[in-house]
Formats: sequence, structure tokens, C-alpha cells
Amino acid sequence: MPYWKTAAAGFDQAAVRYHVTARVVGPDSYDPQQELQALQQAVAAKPAGILVSVADEALLKPAIDRAIEQNIPVITMDSDAPSSHRLFFIGTNNRAAGHLGAERVVERLGGRGNVVFFTITGQPNMDDRLQGYKDVLDQHPEIKILDVVNIKGDSRNAFDNAMQYLSQTGPTKVSAFICLEASSGKVVADAVRRQHATDRVVIAMDVQPDTLSEIRDGVIEATIAQKPYTMAFVGLRELDLIHHDLPRQFARDYSVDAFAEYPTFIDTGTALVDKVNADMYARDAASHQ
Repeated sequence: MPYWKTAAAGFDQAAVRYHVTARVVGPDSYDPQQELQALQQAVAAKPAGILVSVADEALLKPAIDRAIEQNIPVITMDSDAPSSHRLFFIGTNNRAAGHLGAERVVERLGGRGNVVFFTITGQPNMDDRLQGYKDVLDQHPEIKILDVVNIKGDSRNAFDNAMQYLSQTGPTKVSAFICLEASSGKVVADAVRRQHATDRVVIAMDVQPDTLSEIRDGVIEATIAQKPYTMAFVGLRELDLIHHDLPRQFARDYSVDAFAEYPTFIDTGTALVDKVNADMYARDAASHQ
């Protein structure tokens, strides 16, 4: 996905800047078990540091903790594992990202309607985004959440469910589709177009080229932009800094230490992208290819 290509570019650029060897490893698609295997192999190789996006917190937590026990610094990016002993998280304030998207949904629906979410259940960043949306939608009781669809890492599930919901009328008519991960936006927009239902509000996630094109065409209302390049660049920079001042042993939990050497969270920022600024994001992406 373009999102991870952008993150890899930031990681590689930081490696050049700080004169280190960097490897990007893991599955090509959503596969927590394969990610676990890649993480275990990385820990066994005893690298100077590990930066990991956590697909499944419960599954990856033991491997993260083993790395810390071996004094290998681990920082999470994009998706966190707060119950693990990772040093800290670099990425989006995902709950705030949910607030940002929800405010646009409330505005476009006039405070009334049914919404359906597309997500990957159990992935910490998406769970936080969903909670952020709920924080805002709970204040608008006439906006109902009809369903939270677990697409299980396969955008075809988003398309099929969108088509099914677009056939419903009356009290269960869907007014808005909200995508909490990047791959759903384009396929949900395709479903809306096929059903001639462009009056429905579609909120996407991330700034993939197809998503920006659908925004310019008016099928997708808006998307939430993250900064994967920054996450990965800063992540490697922080690992390099830690490596050159490595403690004899890491503490178990820096989050409850008022005198900790490390933060709990580095927020890389978000932005709402719509017709007003979509071209700017497309130009920026093209200039970094």
C-alpha cells in the first residue's frame, strides 16, 4: 500500500542521515501471524533497535517484551501496544483523528442518520479511531451506528457490505460510510457510484492517490491524513539516539515513571483532507516519489 511505501521511504531516508543499516520486513498484506514471525526473527537477530506497527497487540506483546528483556529497544509506530513494555509510541493520536472525522460527519448529516464503519477489529489504532468517532456521535443521539464491519484486512469485504447496505431503505438506510483504514475508501466509493448513491457521505482514511481522486470527483467527502513518513523517520532517529546512550537495562514501564527518560507518545499529527486541499496533498506525494 502507498501508506507503507511512504513509511519505508522515511525509514530509509533516516538510515542514510544517521549512517545505519535499516531493513523493512513483514507481510505484504494484513497477516498478524506472519508479522509475529518477522518480529521474532528480528529479535533473534539482536538488532540495535526495532520499530514496529502492531497489527494485533495480544499476539505481538510477548515478542516485544522479550526484546526489551534482552535490552533491545522497541518503539511502536502507527499502531501501538500500550500493554507491552515497548519504550513509547510514535504516530497519530487516533482518538483525536476519530473526533476530526466525526465532526465532518455530524456537519454533513445535519445531526441525523445511520452510519456504518469499516475497520479491522482488534488493531489498536483502529479501535482508538472508532472510539474517537463514538465520543462525538454519542453527543448526537439521532445519528445511529448500524454496524461496525470487520473487513479482516480484505477490502472486498468492505465493498460487499457497502453494496448490501446501499440496497436498504427506510429506517435502515445508511447515510454515511466511515472507513477506519486505508484500503476501504476506494472500494466503498466504487459501490456508492455503482448504486447511484452519491448522496451518501463517505469518510476515508489516509491519502492514497485513489482516495484523493475520489475526493476531487466528489464521491468521497473527506479523508484523515496521517504522516507515515514522519513516524518512520522519527522512529529510526529515536532508536539511533537510544543506541548511543543505551541503559544497562530498560525499566519495565516508563509510562508510570515521572522521571522517565522517554515520552509515552510522540504525536506526528493529522489533518482533514477534502476538495479544498486534496490537490496540495497529491502534489506533495508526487514530489516525493
